[in-house]
Amino acid sequence: MCVTCGCSSDDNEVRMTKVEGKTVQHSHMHDHGHDHHSHEHNHDHDHDHNHSHDHQHHHDHQNAREINLEREILHKNDLLAERNKGYFDAKNIFAINLVSSPGSGKTSLLERTIADLKNEISFAVIEGDQQTTNDADRIAALEVPVIQINTGKGCHLDSEMIAKAVKELSPKDGSLMMIENVGNLVCPAMFDLGENLRVVIISITEGEDKPIKYPDMFYGSQVCIINKIDLLPYLKFDLEKLKDYAKKVNPNLEFFEVSAYTGQGMDSWYSFLKKSLKS
Repeated sequence: MCVTCGCSSDDNEVRMTKVEGKTVQHSHMHDHGHDHHSHEHNHDHDHDHNHSHDHQHHHDHQNAREINLEREILHKNDLLAERNKGYFDAKNIFAINLVSSPGSGKTSLLERTIADLKNEISFAVIEGDQQTTNDADRIAALEVPVIQINTGKGCHLDSEMIAKAVKELSPKDGSLMMIENVGNLVCPAMFDLGENLRVVIISITEGEDKPIKYPDMFYGSQVCIINKIDLLPYLKFDLEKLKDYAKKVNPNLEFFEVSAYTGQGMDSWYSFLKKSLKS
């Protein structure tokens, strides 16, 4: 189990698949093992005080170890994230980390964006999911380079996975690298991938209070896309309340209200992407 987020992916479970290419095995590289220290407890009722002291010592020691291990994991991730960023800068690649809970329409948004802009922009895509290549298959049908990372029981992508995927993809200079993270609003917030921009996607079917329920993700993002706005007439949903909650967490968030299904609001999103690539 990973002490950083509680996911229990095994080193050998992470699989990287280049669609229409070969499958490559690689490791998660987190230290998922716990070196549990056992303390023998005397269960004689005459030694209840000693038992309590030993038990407390055990928990104090284990908690301190987990904190140190978490720091080591995140420090290692951040170092490699800086290398990824250096690679992206050197090749003039603009990398976007797309994060959301499952069912927000992340893949549909990505599909429509690529379909509408692929004649103007060179895309490269990294798909993250626990299992299947379903999302990568959808992107491959648009004839852009894509690689699928399956994390097994893991609940997030990390910078080492991205480094290996990018090496396999070999994106063109000046590309727009779209990284679709595992559907989860908690753990991916902790892991810098070396991206230029983190975009959190929320659909109006999820409830207005998501930003205050999962503040770390909204705090660490620069853009918030509100998807499925074509459903507004049919739902009891307060769009302004969602924005107010999000601004309380992160006053600098930039919002885009879109429907990946109908195309409503997508032109503003596209203009933002083009401007980002030029800057």
